[in-house]
Amino acid sequence: MLASLDPTPPAAVAGGILGQVALSYAPMIDRKRTVSATRLTVFPLVPGASLDAGALLAELARVWPEGGGLVSLNLLSESLIEDLVLAQPSANLMIEIPAFMASDEAQTEALRRLHAAGGTLIIKGRPLRELPRDLLPCFKHSIVALGEDRRVGEKTPAAQQPRSIGFVQSDVHKLDDMEASFARGAVAVLGWPMRDVIERSGDAAKAAGKGAADLQVMVDLVRQIDAEASVDQLEATLKRDPALAFKLMRYMNSAAFGMTVEISSFRHAIMLLGHQRLKRWVALLLATGSKDPNLKPVMFAAVRRGMLMEELARSLDDPEMRNELFICGVFSLLDRMFNQPFAELLKTVPVAERVSMALVEGNGPYAPYCRLVEAIEGDQLDTIREACDGLLTEPAQINRALLAALAKASQID
Repeated sequence: MLASLDPTPPAAVAGGILGQVALSYAPMIDRKRTVSATRLTVFPLVPGASLDAGALLAELARVWPEGGGLVSLNLLSESLIEDLVLAQPSANLMIEIPAFMASDEAQTEALRRLHAAGGTLIIKGRPLRELPRDLLPCFKHSIVALGEDRRVGEKTPAAQQPRSIGFVQSDVHKLDDMEASFARGAVAVLGWPMRDVIERSGDAAKAAGKGAADLQVMVDLVRQIDAEASVDQLEATLKRDPALAFKLMRYMNSAAFGMTVEISSFRHAIMLLGHQRLKRWVALLLATGSKDPNLKPVMFAAVRRGMLMEELARSLDDPEMRNELFICGVFSLLDRMFNQPFAELLKTVPVAERVSMALVEGNGPYAPYCRLVEAIEGDQLDTIREACDGLLTEPAQINRALLAALAKASQID
């Protein structure tokens, strides 16, 4: 597994380029709380290994084709960055250039050529010395860590000297820090202060006497579908919240769902799908049903967890397991969104025993999948290695599952 990889030549590594790297991802969230781009971090598994930039671009093009969604590539290999710059990727594949490389005169000409050809560059960190006057405009944004932002604490953001280029704030862990970053002009934050947002949302819901009641329609639907209630009963429940009914229909008619005919009504959906297949999509709606705008990125994470856990089991001839893993992933943040422990929450939301074991007790056959998806949302290679070893899965299979999940999830955003 990952921890025991030998420094074999690139051509001999099973799975090609996806067998030579580990991947993690994080969203870039703009001030409207929408995902403006995905940051994909690429870790070489063998330090100093020669990686094929063209092969990496080909794999990424399956998820982010030219003209498609934006992805910011955080490549932890200087040689791979240099090769990608020379390969001139499409403009939607934004290349993060560490500040020390941007300050290197040996790199500046290639950066200018990529910019002139329509490529997109982002500078990461603070340059050790002032960049040439004509080079800074080659960068669309800078990524500035909160702890290194010299403008933090200044009292009059509106009167500050405008920055030459837009900036993305990283290392933001508190909601107040996020709001302050946007007040200073940040175009986005990298990642999301998920824990603080959920705690604030739960406290506000309690104070307003709301909370889980906002999602009660979906809780009731999950319970009724599990009991195979009649179509009339299910429709009556869904009519209590027309906005959620519309969202469910939009999900089921998205490309990610893979239907060959358009679903015209909830009754039609049940006829085509049956209760158990429909349950996964109602579960998805439950995980994304909050009306709190600050929870939108949390819902984003829940969707991708479900998609990834399902994709990780794609090679197994076990549709029931894949379905349960999907629900396990999309439910994995419900305890915080509802401000209830899973042991209490799952008394009203029925799930399979294997799902309950993973969410309530942190053990059972699905627990390693949960640990892996959490690791892939982080930025620590050792944590990803350990989680991969716990699942006994090769790097290429995990990376293909991640890219497939990101592609599928982007179709329903």
